[in-house]
Amino acid sequence: MCLIMNNKFSQLLKKNIIFLDGAMGTMLQDGILPPGFSPELLNLTVPDKIRAVHEKYLAAGADIIYTNTFGANKYKVPAPYTPEELINAAVKIAVSAAKPYGAAVALSLGSTGQMFISFDELYNAFKPLVISGEKAGADIIVFETISDLIEMRAAVLAAKENTDLPVMATMTFEKNARTFTGCSAVTFAQTISALGVDAIGMNCSLGPNDVVSVVKEICENTSLPVIVKPNAGLPDQCGYYNIDNCLFSDYFEPILNFGVKFIGGCCGSNPDYIRELKKRYVDFIPPEREYIPKSIVCSSTKVIDLDFGLKLVGERLNPTGKKKMTAAIIDGNMDYVLAQASEQTIDGADVLDINVGVSGINEAETMAKVVTTVQEITSLPLQIDSSDPKAIEAGLRAFNGVAIINSVNGKPESLEAILPISKKYGAFVVGLCLDEAGIPQTAKERIEIAKRIMTAAEKHGIPKHKLIIDCLTLTVSAQQEQAVETLKAIRTVREELGLKTLLGVSNISFGLPDRPLINTTFLVLAVQAGLNLAIINPSTTETKETVAALKVLLGEDRDAGNYIDMMAKDNSADESDPLKLAVIKGLAAEAADLTIEALKVSSAEAIIKKRLIPALDTVGAKFERGVFFLPQLISSANAAEAAFNVIKNYYKSSGSVVKGKGTIVICTVKGDIHDIGKNIVRTLLENYGYDVIDLGRDVSAEAVVEAVIEHDAKLAGLSALMTTTITSMEATIKMLREKTPDTKIMIGGAVITNEVANRIGADFYAADAKQAVDIARKIFG
Repeated sequence: MCLIMNNKFSQLLKKNIIFLDGAMGTMLQDGILPPGFSPELLNLTVPDKIRAVHEKYLAAGADIIYTNTFGANKYKVPAPYTPEELINAAVKIAVSAAKPYGAAVALSLGSTGQMFISFDELYNAFKPLVISGEKAGADIIVFETISDLIEMRAAVLAAKENTDLPVMATMTFEKNARTFTGCSAVTFAQTISALGVDAIGMNCSLGPNDVVSVVKEICENTSLPVIVKPNAGLPDQCGYYNIDNCLFSDYFEPILNFGVKFIGGCCGSNPDYIRELKKRYVDFIPPEREYIPKSIVCSSTKVIDLDFGLKLVGERLNPTGKKKMTAAIIDGNMDYVLAQASEQTIDGADVLDINVGVSGINEAETMAKVVTTVQEITSLPLQIDSSDPKAIEAGLRAFNGVAIINSVNGKPESLEAILPISKKYGAFVVGLCLDEAGIPQTAKERIEIAKRIMTAAEKHGIPKHKLIIDCLTLTVSAQQEQAVETLKAIRTVREELGLKTLLGVSNISFGLPDRPLINTTFLVLAVQAGLNLAIINPSTTETKETVAALKVLLGEDRDAGNYIDMMAKDNSADESDPLKLAVIKGLAAEAADLTIEALKVSSAEAIIKKRLIPALDTVGAKFERGVFFLPQLISSANAAEAAFNVIKNYYKSSGSVVKGKGTIVICTVKGDIHDIGKNIVRTLLENYGYDVIDLGRDVSAEAVVEAVIEHDAKLAGLSALMTTTITSMEATIKMLREKTPDTKIMIGGAVITNEVANRIGADFYAADAKQAVDIARKIFG
């Protein structure tokens, strides 16, 4: 939480309920915003009208107003204007309006609309914006309507590291309690709360009647004040939102009973909605929230709760004693690294340990690169394994979730170097029971070090549930009595200190024959003593079978279903196609290499029809079932593209003509400047082998028709995010029907539904990028 919290925000927190404003865009679309005009430019051209909107919300009872800067970033502001000048003007307008009411001004910043850029690029995009907002006089920074966790993390860190303003963060969720990139309410709450923001919650997408489950999950996973700023329902066929101000207010009652602090409105709301909320709930006293901390590590799409059962930490992404991994790290061979990560994921690891400690490299740069690359093909949380503070911070900065640091020890210099990093990023931290004197020989001495680490962690503000103690495993071939001492230490840490425990299990068997037998036997004893996490190779048959049996006996595997499935699979012939697996796993280089080999014995047509297309079908099915999410979908599509490129080059070398599957023209329609969804559709279509002509955003009907005719496109894709641009979409469809009647038309976007598609004459409605691909396959075969 902001250490230098401004007085205005801290005073607001004393209220039972804090009232936010409603939609800025809805108000601007009512005769103020010309079609295709950037809303933020109105701060310069019609400042009085922007001020009037603020004043209407203030008069309705808003305690905090959001500036008209939602899209004020370098990717959306048209030249010759700069985001900084628009932010400066917008904040000053809002401050002037808020002053007579004593209200606070929040610098509103939305998504950049960029899905495929790095953390550093996102951070650098937000950094000048938050600095400008603070300089202009904003009281608060609010990041809103963001759906990608990595973008929210970059935005929050830019604000925390470059300003002293309180930070509010809200993401936009669908009915399944996930954003469209797959980020769940749990992972959002755990990850962003850990970064030290001042309030979190949700906004946009849904009406208050549809966000109850999302709000409940957020409240259960944070101790921070919670924000709820939903839409006025969903737009109907004519673009009007279907929940009026009274019903909107009614729907808030169960939400407020969760202990929510901030309430307001998003798309479709206006001052009447805020006035009704204020009238209804100004004297409402929300119940006290009883937050119970959870030991959750997570990626953007997967949650691992350390409070329940044994968790396996995959050990193979570590060069120690591994020549191939060492060479891969030195050579920058990410394909080998990804293959190891993928195999451990499939074989049942819950967390992957990442260690790049090889001499002669820049460990921090390499750690960031490996973390960034690995999380593209696995949904597992990561453990950043290093003694170098710079490498640890680089890994944590790149990781999109809540990670584990491996590790700190009892030495004062280690504690002072590593614990502040753990606190800053909200990471769990492993404490090794060793100090200047080395590894103690007795359990009692190890516990004393564990206590020192625990005291130091508490001093640095690291909660007890985020500290994990490694009682250390010594090889029994040299020190046989140490196995018993380690087990004693584990039991004491769990029972007396109440901390989680971790062990590098495989160390126990070094120098002995049949190591897996020793490892798994020791694992069983350690679990009995209270072990929570085991660093081990999850891919050996012995580990798989032992862990599966343990989970049955400990009651984690209800009715032994997973155990039975695993044994049935292991006892059957596995005829998995390695090329299919490479595509499914998202291993682009491996898919390309396997395609080269396949072309020596098979025709290109057979490879595509019998191997690549079925692999993509499998990925699509996993996406539709919620097993895969957008990152995995894109990675698999990239792997397929790598294979398709090999085939294209093969055709070229033989003098054959290379043709794509078909040409598709796509764009965001006239008057609409939002293009993040359209960009994702383009990427996925291209990776499935289609030739995509992307006309960009704010595209006229005439330009669409011209492109369709020029490229002889059989399919056109139109996107719209704003209700006011549905009319532009309808006009474009009408012109396409007149000029190119054989062209099929698919439409999509946040305000589009099947009903809208039918009403305005489209052939297909694509709810997401995968459905757009399915439509293309129907058209082109």
